[in-house]
Amino acid sequence: MRTFNVTVNGQTYEVSVEEVTGGAAPARAAAPAAPKAAPKAATKAAPKAVAGAGTPIKAPMPGTILDVKVKVGDTVKNGQAVCVLEAMKMENEIPATKDGKITSVLASKGASVNTGDVLVTIE
Repeated sequence: MRTFNVTVNGQTYEVSVEEVTGGAAPARAAAPAAPKAAPKAATKAAPKAVAGAGTPIKAPMPGTILDVKVKVGDTVKNGQAVCVLEAMKMENEIPATKDGKITSVLASKGASVNTGDVLVTIE
């Protein structure tokens, strides 16, 4: 049995580790879990797209919407920025993928989005 000190979130724990050779580990009582960190404040996530509402413009990466540059009914050109997404401390303009009219805006300023979440739809 070897003993190690492990630091998690600034709290130090003494951990004993038993070396196991050739087989399954012996059954032991579970050690108490480390204290959980305080939960982060929840952020509003972008809603899911409605099927058949046009061509979706999706988030290419997870991040936070800093700005929505279009509204329903706006006409956009291919390549025109429709949203600004902050990811990894960088601002990324999300472009329209075709010419058309905005049929829905599913992203909102300050919303957290995941890769593949629909931001706007174009028809």
